[in-house]
Amino acid sequence: MSNRDASLFLVLGIIGVDASTKEAALMYLDGASVPVLPVLNLTLGFNTGVSFGMFAADGPGGWWTIVLVTLAVSAVVAWLWHRSHGRLERLGYAAILGGALGNLVDRVPDGAVTDFIDLHAGGWHFPTFNLADVGITAGVVMLLMATVTGAFAGRTEPGAGRP
Repeated sequence: MSNRDASLFLVLGIIGVDASTKEAALMYLDGASVPVLPVLNLTLGFNTGVSFGMFAADGPGGWWTIVLVTLAVSAVVAWLWHRSHGRLERLGYAAILGGALGNLVDRVPDGAVTDFIDLHAGGWHFPTFNLADVGITAGVVMLLMATVTGAFAGRTEPGAGRP
């Protein structure tokens, strides 16, 4: 199996697991916050904006804007994924693409993304998020690691290609 095939499974896996966990959250979290760990609750929420509720969509014009921008960004990420050569780079783009498409699939029917992961400590709560957001974040971290280690653009070992 090629790196490209494996990364396609990552895209599809993130979309599938994200959709499944969002469905479970809708079924089992009925407004109550469920403590899981001292710093983690499961709390159902809906986000009509983008990351952390920024740019909340107001009306159909806002919804269309978010959907079209998400499609455009996803197309660029898909193109970068297709052109990528390094394994870590390709997996990073795949994780970002899977997360973006997972949230898009959730947003299209009713204009909101389902969030349910609530990290907190000492009365402070991080904005509620979902597994698609985790995929996007993990993808960005992988791209940063690929850049720092020199694994970008086909250099798969740290320092490869340096004099």
